[in-house]
Formats: sequence, structure tokens, C-alpha cells
Amino acid sequence: MAVTIMMTAMNMSAQEDTVQPYFELDQMPKLIEIMPAPPAFESPEFANDVVRFGWGKQQRQNPDRLALAIADAEWDDHAKLFLQWKDAFGLEVNATATPEIWKLMETSLATTDPMRKETKAFYQRQRPFERFDDAMPSHEEDELRGEGSYPSGHSLRGWTISLLLAQIAPERANLIFSRGWDYCNSRVIVGAHWQSDVDASRTAASIGFCALQGSDAFIAQMKKAQKEYKEKTGQEASVRAAIVEHPASQSYRLDGTRAKDNARGLVIEDQQKVVRK
Repeated sequence: MAVTIMMTAMNMSAQEDTVQPYFELDQMPKLIEIMPAPPAFESPEFANDVVRFGWGKQQRQNPDRLALAIADAEWDDHAKLFLQWKDAFGLEVNATATPEIWKLMETSLATTDPMRKETKAFYQRQRPFERFDDAMPSHEEDELRGEGSYPSGHSLRGWTISLLLAQIAPERANLIFSRGWDYCNSRVIVGAHWQSDVDASRTAASIGFCALQGSDAFIAQMKKAQKEYKEKTGQEASVRAAIVEHPASQSYRLDGTRAKDNARGLVIEDQQKVVRK
């Protein structure tokens, strides 16, 4: 069993090493220089963390929410991780069915995930389950004990995933961000993080996401991912069908519905995309 676990970990590490990030870590914003220190344990701000810890334990009484929080603890298997956004995104993301989206997500996370490490190591903040000697329903104690909790790596990753998926499918942004918000809060529910860890990580993810926009390779891959999403969800087919079915002189929105004469924004006119101002 021990050998199997070791080989699995080695294989995962080897796979991660093959992903070339859009930027090296020293080219990314330094969270240690940007983010404030976590709330001190004797501070008024920490009182809110304690209240939220109690809230998290209450959420465990709901079997469905607890099951979701435990599922959200997945870290190593990205296919399982992305599956947590399937309903919100409207599409299952995996290396076989959606290779362009998969490549974008894998490369983006390889770029942004390491941002947390320096800050975690510097502050070495004690985790909730350690401070209160609490059993974690996700059974991560041995893995997390002694590792700093600020900022939350899961939350940084989860909010980054939400930002990326919302850029691919902006029409589903409300669902995507709602799922991402709950994903981050799952870390409070299982006792892995304080609420202030999670809140800081949402900001950290936004910082990393903005940095990604400065990569030409990221922008090019994002366009491929957006195109793949439209093809897989039938949006491209709807637009093409509308153009063929109706006279070219008429105008249509990108979802294939007829655009009014006074409509503004991006429309299809004479089989071309036109921006109406």
C-alpha cells in the first residue's frame, strides 16, 4: 500500500513538472508584499474567524452540505476537481473531451498555485482544527498539520477556476461564481481554514488571474478554450444555423436569436460579427 501511494504521488509530481506555466513564479505578483498579515489570535478580527468556525461546524449537520465540503477537499485529481463545476459551467472538463479547456486550466493553475507558498511559510498560521483539537470530516489532519493556513491554497485554486470558467462562459458567470464561493467556504466547514484565510485567497486569486491576462500564450489558449466551449455546447451551431436560415441582411445575437434594429453590442450582420455602438 505504501509503495502504491508513493508511486502515485511520484506520477502526479511528474505530470505537474511537464506543465510549462505561463509565467515563472518570480514573474508573478508577490503576495507576501501585497497582502496584510493574518489577524492575530487576540485581535477583534479573529473573533469573526471564531464565529465562522462555529458556523462551519453547524453546516456539518446538513448531510448534503457536508458531503459537498468533503468532495471539495480534492486536490490531486484535477478531473475530479473540475467536476465540481460541471453543473455551473454546463460542461464536464477533462483531458479527453475538452482538451483545449483542460490545457488552459492546467497551465493556469500551474502558474497561480505556487503564489501561496511563500506567504504560507512566512506566517505559519495555525489551522482551526489544530487550535481547537477538532476532528476534520475530510480526514486531512495528517496532511495539513503543521502547514500554515494563510492563505488557503484550495480557495486560491477554487476562485481561480471560477474566474477562468467565467471568462470562457460569461453567460454562466452567476452560477460559476456561486459554486466557487461555496467551494471556498467548504474549507471553513471542514475546519481546514479560518474565514480570513479564505477571504484573502479570493483576493490572491484575482491578483493571479489579472497577471495571466498579460500572457500572449494565455490569451491565445483562452480563445481556443472559448471556441471549444461553444462547439461542445452547441452555441456555434446555433449561430451558423441562424445565418443560413435567415436572410443575410437580418441581424442576430451570438446565441442565434434575432436582434432588434436598435440592438447594441456584438451581433451577426451579413454573416460577419459587427459591434453596434
